[in-house]
Amino acid sequence: MPSPAQLLAGIHRPPPWLLPHWHLLERVISDSTSQSVAAALNSARTEPVPVRFVDPSAHLTSEAYEAFIARTATVPTRDNQHDLFNGLLWLTYPQTKRRLNLLQAQEIELRGTPGPRGPLRDALTLFDENAALLKAPVELIDSLRRRDWQRLFVSDRSLWQQARVSLFGHALLEKLMQPRKAITAHVWVVDDMTDETLASSLTPERLTDRPFLPLPVLGIPGWWPDNEGPAFYDDPEVFRQRR
Repeated sequence: MPSPAQLLAGIHRPPPWLLPHWHLLERVISDSTSQSVAAALNSARTEPVPVRFVDPSAHLTSEAYEAFIARTATVPTRDNQHDLFNGLLWLTYPQTKRRLNLLQAQEIELRGTPGPRGPLRDALTLFDENAALLKAPVELIDSLRRRDWQRLFVSDRSLWQQARVSLFGHALLEKLMQPRKAITAHVWVVDDMTDETLASSLTPERLTDRPFLPLPVLGIPGWWPDNEGPAFYDDPEVFRQRR
């Protein structure tokens, strides 16, 4: 049973994408008495977090995972990186994670689980697993919408000093434990990254209106040494043109 520290072994200096979460991750890791990921997350949990983390054996029924969380206010948590990062986001954005979970549970109650998940559940899952939050000057947002990679990352590179990026998707954070150029986030553009505002922005109407913008995250200035040269972005397999 690996501890959180063992799951993150080898990170001696947090990469840029982990910096917004590093203080909290250190709290989770430093709990040497808690060997399981669930126990370590519970030790770092504060009152606003509406769930507790439990052993995955607590969910041994046919009930859908999201419905189980909504009903019991507990999150089955395995001892792996994926569930560690999921718990980290529950601790960081408790209202937003709760909102995602409740919308999932409502859809499950309304439509059941057999058959297609539907556009709303698909969008909720994309957000939960792979979203990146971006607050940036309008010029950068416009270039991202048009997939104008040269303008976004080369011509207007200095504007990234005014931008803020925070990765929300726990699967996205897990993938970046082994960084590769093609890793792409689903960007959710925000004016405010506070938990309350983010949660209130998650409406079914917006989620199903194709709101996400693709962003190869290792192209962000300062996030990867190789992107210092403009040729890094001359890769049509990663930096694709808009359809």
